[in-house]
Amino acid sequence: MTDFLLDSRLAADTVPVGDLGLCSVLLMDDSRFPWLILVPRRANLSELTDLAAEDAAALWREVHLATGVMLALAKPDKVNVATLGNVVAQLHVHVVGRFLSDPAWPGPVWGFEARKPYPHHARAQLAERAGALFATA
Repeated sequence: MTDFLLDSRLAADTVPVGDLGLCSVLLMDDSRFPWLILVPRRANLSELTDLAAEDAAALWREVHLATGVMLALAKPDKVNVATLGNVVAQLHVHVVGRFLSDPAWPGPVWGFEARKPYPHHARAQLAERAGALFATA
């Protein structure tokens, strides 16, 4: 695990929420959508199939947990879970709260207009709330 480095693009677009057993949890700094990102703390992974079987099972449990946190955090109409890696090759899982009223609905959030960062205080409060929800889940 000591060789793990977070991709610089993920680091630039997110704020840390905390760590689970396998993954670092990040909050995407985009006020248009409540959006968590899970990044397995393993070096040189780009595909789900790069994970060892036990890590793959742990990732699924953490995605399940993050989905529950998203439901409690934002009360969305739908939660989208995806791994893409077209821009950032490092394996990461998006957990995005979607609303029938959000600006991209029903299309995907990726590539839809420009990201709109949270005001600093709102970002800090949301990350803190998400961290508390993970701690009590």
